[in-house]
Amino acid sequence: MIRTIRAKFILGFFVIFTVFFLILNQWVTRNIESGNRNTISDSLIDLKKNSNSYIRQSFLTHHFTSDEIYYEQIAEDMGTDLQHTASGGVGMYSLAGELLYASDQSTFKADGDDLTQAMRGKTAYTIAMFNGEVSVLYAYPVVVNGTKVGIIRFAKDFTPLYEQSRAMQRTIFSIALAVFTAAFLFSYILSRHVTVPLVKLMQASNEVKNGNLYVRIAFKRKDEIGSLAANFSSMIEKLREQFMTIEKDRDRLEELNDHRKRFFDNVTHELKTPLTTIMGYSEIILMNGAKDPVIFQKGMGHIMDESKRLHDMVLKLLEMSKASEGDHTFEKVDAARILRDVSETMAIKAQRYKKTIRSEADNDLFVHGQSDRLRQLFINLLDNAIKYSSACSEIWVAAHLDAQMVRIMVTNEGETISAENLEKIFEPYYRAENVANEAESIGLGLSISKSIVDEHQGRIGVLSNNGQTSVQIELSYLKAERE
Repeated sequence: MIRTIRAKFILGFFVIFTVFFLILNQWVTRNIESGNRNTISDSLIDLKKNSNSYIRQSFLTHHFTSDEIYYEQIAEDMGTDLQHTASGGVGMYSLAGELLYASDQSTFKADGDDLTQAMRGKTAYTIAMFNGEVSVLYAYPVVVNGTKVGIIRFAKDFTPLYEQSRAMQRTIFSIALAVFTAAFLFSYILSRHVTVPLVKLMQASNEVKNGNLYVRIAFKRKDEIGSLAANFSSMIEKLREQFMTIEKDRDRLEELNDHRKRFFDNVTHELKTPLTTIMGYSEIILMNGAKDPVIFQKGMGHIMDESKRLHDMVLKLLEMSKASEGDHTFEKVDAARILRDVSETMAIKAQRYKKTIRSEADNDLFVHGQSDRLRQLFINLLDNAIKYSSACSEIWVAAHLDAQMVRIMVTNEGETISAENLEKIFEPYYRAENVANEAESIGLGLSISKSIVDEHQGRIGVLSNNGQTSVQIELSYLKAERE
């Protein structure tokens, strides 16, 4: 079974042109043969007219009681004269078919279908072809004054006519064959022009099916196939980009899932540790606390510290939950005032770690937001700065108006954060590896901060180099006259 388009093209064109060539051959042959017979008929009709005129003239000059006897007597003379007039052989016969005169005895015999038809009173001729020569025997009854007196039979050579017809037929066949060959070659080239790119496209599609998305197809042509190849290459390029995106998303999801698991493990551990401490000291106080004031004071101190720690973790988890809900009422608030208040409040915690906070904030830095959420934002940033800054260092807090944007920066000195960790630092379930003091964190501070900034349609970023880390925030400024 033929399966390829090229083979179907070639076979189809071959069948079409072969059928056309055979039909043309039959049509030309029949038309040439019909033309030759018409030419022969016209020639014989003229010959008959001329010979009849001559015979009537001969009979007018003599008067016999029997024209048939007279015809037999002058058959030789008339035959000789008609031979010169007809430019061919002449045979004179009686009505019974008896040969009276023949210019060539081998040509004119007492047989032949034309002679039989003439004996029956009809005009007929037969065509004989031998070794490329064509001769015609033409016989008809001679009628004088309405009476049949004999039969005349002519032998005429029509070889030149048929040679001319054969030459014409060969010319037509040669032209038809040349056209057929040219058309077939054109069809073959056209089929290759169409099928070769299709084969390459098929091979490329098989490569894509087998997972190879780096296959390339390039045709230097501007027709439909060239456009198809360009579209195919573009499709492969987009598929590769989509697969790369999917792979990145898959890796991202796997990493996020890993961070999520680590987050819940950390949360479980962090919640379990203070609860264990609280339960342990509660049991000790319950058994011995009333008798031993030292144990009572120590136990109550640990219970208070662990309770505060547990309280802070629960608050951060609640903040994370609120951030996902996004149901807050916004109003005009002074971000600079909130930042100064938070800085003063967090300065007490910084002193416990022998660190200081220096704050510089312009007045009337109004933004459209929620004061509680902004306060939580600044607390998270300063808490992180205190937690991860170097011992006995200074933390800088600044807020200024720049190009209709309120720019807030919190900077601390400490271990430089790597570029890899900076890319993921705002993820809710991400904790950087090998960062000092990280054991005290569950990794939600910056994630909550980013969610608050996003709620206020601002931007937040972190820069870290040369032992200095800065968190930068941009919020849209709200002019004072809009109060």
